[in-house]
Amino acid sequence: MIDQITIDGAGAVAVAIATGLLLLTIVALALASLVIVPRNRRPQSALAWLLLIYILPIIGFVLYLSLGSRRLPKRRREKQVEINEYILNTTIGMDAVSTTDPWPSWLLPISQLNRNLGSMPVVGGNSAQTITDYGASLVAMAAEVEAATRTVHVEFYIMSVDSETSAFFDALERAVQRGVTVRVLFDHVASLRVRGYRRMLRRLSDAGVQWHRMLPVRPWRGQYQRPDLRNHRKFLIVDGRVAFTGSQNLIERSYHRGPHRSGRLEWKELMVRFEGPIVAGIDALFATDWYSETDELLLRDTPAVVEADPSRILDAQVVPSGPAFDGENNLRLFNSLLYAAQEKIQICSPYFVPDESMLYAITTAAQSGLDVQLFVSEIGDQPLVFHAQRSYYEELLRSGVRIWLYRAPTVLHAKHFTIDDQVAVIGSSNMDMRSFSLNLEVSIMVRGASIIRDLRAIESSYREQSTELTLETWMRRPRHMRIFDDLARLTATVQ
Repeated sequence: MIDQITIDGAGAVAVAIATGLLLLTIVALALASLVIVPRNRRPQSALAWLLLIYILPIIGFVLYLSLGSRRLPKRRREKQVEINEYILNTTIGMDAVSTTDPWPSWLLPISQLNRNLGSMPVVGGNSAQTITDYGASLVAMAAEVEAATRTVHVEFYIMSVDSETSAFFDALERAVQRGVTVRVLFDHVASLRVRGYRRMLRRLSDAGVQWHRMLPVRPWRGQYQRPDLRNHRKFLIVDGRVAFTGSQNLIERSYHRGPHRSGRLEWKELMVRFEGPIVAGIDALFATDWYSETDELLLRDTPAVVEADPSRILDAQVVPSGPAFDGENNLRLFNSLLYAAQEKIQICSPYFVPDESMLYAITTAAQSGLDVQLFVSEIGDQPLVFHAQRSYYEELLRSGVRIWLYRAPTVLHAKHFTIDDQVAVIGSSNMDMRSFSLNLEVSIMVRGASIIRDLRAIESSYREQSTELTLETWMRRPRHMRIFDDLARLTATVQ
């Protein structure tokens, strides 16, 4: 009996000691978090991390250590600084910026802001063609590859060999056979998740294409950073003569996704075909990413002179952004333009989860009487982001923003917006905190009457395929959906 009591007593002491150590660990983590987490972080993001750590102390702190840093490895950031200097010293086309049609007074400081942040100047003498048909953009890109004589540079967030993209890969193979240098970059994690990934790698290797994974997550090879820091850029550059960029990935239009309750999902995209000095800027961004992955610095091609209708000649500026830069370049550009608007703001973003500064900019514009319209999808392919997005609708509607829901089963994946009849921004960046802080993105700011006309026609086509959301309708949604939307909103701030 005495031995049993002794054993029970020892067990109780061990439990008490373990409990005490656990409590001390939790208190230590809580105190450490108060010092570590808020440093150089948005207040709402810091609060979200602290809430997670206080609810799930050990799990939350481990997640913070794994996902809390938004910075790329030091060497990658140093490479960005190195290549910025190279870009500044090799840019041409600045003397071709339009002077016959004076810029609005607010645009010059914004272009200078972009130059200071991303090293890319405004260049004139460009032409742009918008492509809204998914298949047509794949055909157009394949046709340019078929015409290549020197270089083909391909960079996409997601790449896949399938029924819709096989012709593009065939064109790459034939280009190599003609002696063209073909270089391909794709995001490691995003493309790895797509069915047929290894088949694509074999196809590229067998064709003689030079290819590399972007931001690879292979710690056993010393390649590691926060795993959700991704390269979300999408572009094709051929011979330094023509470039395509926009929202579309190199994959079939349903993204290999399964059936949805409203039918099979299809993606609606916007790609733009550029010619002129802006092509060299886009190619410089490819060179940046190639250098980051290979240590090989590519020489820049001299851009071809554009012979086009003078009424369609544009000024344009590449705005790169991502964790390789000190600031959130795309967020600063977007907010500057939103506050500069005098008449109208038209926004199309598939994942619209603005930070507090952008939400204030948009609602302030609407409350000031500007025509502010937002195009989003009726359905979403990413549930948490979709419901986080919905949590903003009430505030937007109450401020006077008109919201258009593109009808299912199409996911409106295009990413662009226009300010007055002056400026447009097109590229890969969503208006969400992931694109602002965690993804490497490309945006092209363009000015010219022709591109605005094209985008106004595209916006009109969106309205024809959309249902306008009213505040009365929105406030009738089920209570449980409101709760889920608000909870999803919290997850968006954990950056």
